[in-house]
Amino acid sequence: MSYFSMDVESDGEYPPDYSMVCFGAVKIDDPTKTFYGKTAPISTLWKPDALAISGISRQEHLLFPSPTETMKQFGIWLIKNSDGKPTFISDNPAYDWQWINYYFHKFYGSNPFGFSGRRIGDLYCGLVKNGNANKLWKQKFRKTRHTHNPVDDAMGNTEALIAFRDQLGLKIQF
Repeated sequence: MSYFSMDVESDGEYPPDYSMVCFGAVKIDDPTKTFYGKTAPISTLWKPDALAISGISRQEHLLFPSPTETMKQFGIWLIKNSDGKPTFISDNPAYDWQWINYYFHKFYGSNPFGFSGRRIGDLYCGLVKNGNANKLWKQKFRKTRHTHNPVDDAMGNTEALIAFRDQLGLKIQF
């Protein structure tokens, strides 16, 4: 099993009415292995305030590669870099996973991650035995600044997960 830290930026709240703009993946047991994917819009709908978070303009977004091309490249990369079944983990899988799942099924044919993902904040709450500690891990364990570049954000999450294992005793094999 291989864990991949994931982050997604989009131009709205949900697919397919809105579009994924870009996403990042980091292989947790080897953070030198990263993937940055950009996808052209799949909808004419978009919210300027949502798109602005990514720092990408609508004009730039329109020029991105097709989702079919990007998801194929990501699927190949994911399988190549997996030691067994890949496992999806993110800060907010309720958001990030819906995009990756939809785009994989729609443009690749299947989702190599399967039907579930793990949430970093919940792991931390369990480790410190405090259900209200959901956001503390970001301040304590991320080294890479949260920039809304999805590879940077996935890298910061990877750093936190490694610290959970090394400093807090999380029993997990990356």
